[in-house]
Amino acid sequence: MLLNYNKKKSNASSVSRNTLAPNLSFAASEAYKRLRTNLTFSFAGDEQTRVIGITSSLRGEGKSTTSVNLANSLAETGKFTLLIDADMRLANIHKLLNIQLKPGLSNILVGAKDNESLIRQSGIHPKFHVMTAGDIPPNPSELLSSDRMKHLVKNLSAKYDYIIIDLPPIDAVADALIVSEYVDGMIIVVRENYTDKRALDNAIRQLQFHKANILGFVLNCVEAQNKYYRKKYSYYNKYGYTKRSGTESDEADAQD
Repeated sequence: MLLNYNKKKSNASSVSRNTLAPNLSFAASEAYKRLRTNLTFSFAGDEQTRVIGITSSLRGEGKSTTSVNLANSLAETGKFTLLIDADMRLANIHKLLNIQLKPGLSNILVGAKDNESLIRQSGIHPKFHVMTAGDIPPNPSELLSSDRMKHLVKNLSAKYDYIIIDLPPIDAVADALIVSEYVDGMIIVVRENYTDKRALDNAIRQLQFHKANILGFVLNCVEAQNKYYRKKYSYYNKYGYTKRSGTESDEADAQD
């Protein structure tokens, strides 16, 4: 089980500011480090590039926020990391990072642009690069299943240690299932008090049917205002690990 640690808030304007590195609370930052560690140990002893898909069962569970923060966490360890926004219907990565949407992935897949010119800096960490979704195409599923997409991932794998692919929710469209066939593993984001159990069960069954390697689940929007977490993170604060309150945490992006 992979674990992310976020808390709900009602102020929508605080979402992008407080849920993305480098503005994460100590608790959330530590959770992403645990997520990174668990992911690293999933491929222990293997130095080849790893391609990881991030999806969810429903929209609004925090997959894009998780994708950004996981990619940044990997980059912080010195790994060259590329985040690809493959949710071409409802692209969100460019909004979270405040970078240009197009041209991007869709433009590469129709042969309009070369991949080198469309890789951008994230603006968070120098080893964290981004490929946005690009222009909204009429046929995202067909583009993702194309040989051009497979060759793109293969070519980029020669230049990066990790490639994170932000994918649409499984219960919405087939895109994540298509891509699952040529990534090394899939992470499913689950939002507390939001995810529908039947939708999640269906998503898992579909991934298993496609023989996807499910690496684990990220539990998002976990309430942290309880005695255990207050005590735990106040302890870390006391000994100088952080200057921020141990009860602080963050909300997943409801636009994913």
